[in-house]
Amino acid sequence: MDDKLIVIVDDDLDIIDWISRSLKAEGFRVKGFPSVVGLFRLLDKQKPDLIVLDLMLPGMDGFDICRSLKNKKEFSSIPIIILSGKDDEVDKISGLDMGSDDYIVKPCTLNEIKARIRAVLRRPEIKSEEKKIYIGDMVVIDLQRYEVIVEGKKVELTPTEFKILECLSSRKGHVFNRERLLEFLWGEEKVVIERTIDVHVRHLREKLGKAGKFIQNVRGIGYKLEEDA
Repeated sequence: MDDKLIVIVDDDLDIIDWISRSLKAEGFRVKGFPSVVGLFRLLDKQKPDLIVLDLMLPGMDGFDICRSLKNKKEFSSIPIIILSGKDDEVDKISGLDMGSDDYIVKPCTLNEIKARIRAVLRRPEIKSEEKKIYIGDMVVIDLQRYEVIVEGKKVELTPTEFKILECLSSRKGHVFNRERLLEFLWGEEKVVIERTIDVHVRHLREKLGKAGKFIQNVRGIGYKLEEDA
């Protein structure tokens, strides 16, 4: 993970400095901006590996920024971790609904922030020996290229959505409970609510279109991928 570019967008310069120094000490490259203007200027030139985004920003709401980036093809694959003082479950779910990959509540420790960043950055890493997974004659999951093709067309997924699809398709017909899916995504570093999975699965189904039917909800337990659905 060394040399990954992490962008921090927060109107509190002390927080930017606090997080930046710690991440740089571990080999990350870091850029911090107190407003969205600096972020958009950077995106015109380069694509960061991850964005840590505060919700309360001058001039533009963090939810709107997250939604805007996730709705643009060229930026949709950038992982976004929301860092916010809003700790209501409604706010957490709203953040995930906007497409964020994780949600951290202030106040928090540097160790928690770094652990969550490492967990999200690990998701795209290919651990399977298989190069491709096929779901019926509609879906191809290319683990080497980190791509999903549905009926010949590439579908843009977030790292979280891709990993959920990879997990479910690794054992077709097997029921994965929400706890197991959370462990697959975050490992021992997970500090999130189980409803997180429901939000990401809903987005995944929507993006897969007709192929979303393969992902089935098992009431009271979790999800499975059924190829004959």
